[in-house]
Amino acid sequence: MDNVKIAVDAMGGDNAPFEIVKGAVDAVNEFGSNIILVGPQETVEKELAKYTFDKSKITIKNATEVISTDESPTNAIRRKKDSSIVVGLNLVKNSEASAFVSAGSTGAVLTGGTFIIGRIKGIERPALGTCLPTVSGFTFLLDSGANVDCKSTYLLQFAKMASVYVEHVMGVNNPTVGLINIGAEKEKGNALTKETYELLEGSELNFVGNVEPRDIPFQKADVLVCDGFAGNTVLKFAEGLSSALISIIKDEITAGLYKIPAAFLIKPFKNIKKRFDSEEVGGAPFLGLKSLVVKAHGSSKAKGIKNAIKQCEIFVEKDIVLKIEEQL
Repeated sequence: MDNVKIAVDAMGGDNAPFEIVKGAVDAVNEFGSNIILVGPQETVEKELAKYTFDKSKITIKNATEVISTDESPTNAIRRKKDSSIVVGLNLVKNSEASAFVSAGSTGAVLTGGTFIIGRIKGIERPALGTCLPTVSGFTFLLDSGANVDCKSTYLLQFAKMASVYVEHVMGVNNPTVGLINIGAEKEKGNALTKETYELLEGSELNFVGNVEPRDIPFQKADVLVCDGFAGNTVLKFAEGLSSALISIIKDEITAGLYKIPAAFLIKPFKNIKKRFDSEEVGGAPFLGLKSLVVKAHGSSKAKGIKNAIKQCEIFVEKDIVLKIEEQL
């Protein structure tokens, strides 16, 4: 895809710029990606000098400022016009890049994406999507934190956008849609979930009803919708629980008499860890904008950035924005 360029925030995240630049180089070497690294020219050049890659595949867009996670997102976007986030988003707005990836401030990326790139016509609120691991693969959660307060019409749009994304990017035909709720019965929940249930039930989507949080790991639906408050709570708990379980299992199988048989379990547990690794997906797409913005985890390593870039390329190749417009 020589005509597709992905802008990458070289200064975003805990491991910038070294892991971000390495991820970009890995994407070039593995996928043949075309990338614009956004950040201080000298800093990025210094990192790139460590690697061997096709020099025609990576360009640098100078940006002298960085937005930190403790800054007000709205104020930072307005004041720091030469920040790596604002410059990167403007590359997309001006059609110099097809998508933007950042592991930087979530608030700044979401605020900047909405203000600079803008919403798809008809979309009331863009939303942040996250893949949650399950026993048989994954389920796609929308919204995972962009909109704390929602209307039922927002959640219906979330379900439509997520269904398009999962079908065309993740390859799931006619994905099932579930509504996160405190009970499986239609009558359960608050006013928001009851109203949303009615809208989803009357839609053309493959709606399978309410899904309780305890059933999420058992793949009750390919797509799960909820407001951003509930979604972010589910996401944070899932991240903490998976890390705790892996730690407990590791401690148990390497303790005392289990040390020798544990050697035979190294490969299976590596596979388990891989299934819980957010870097396998790469990042959370911010759906509902005129172009794709992907928010990578703040602690992303090179693998996560590489996979986020690939995710962007698939999104552009499949023309997901147009498909969302058609769905609406």
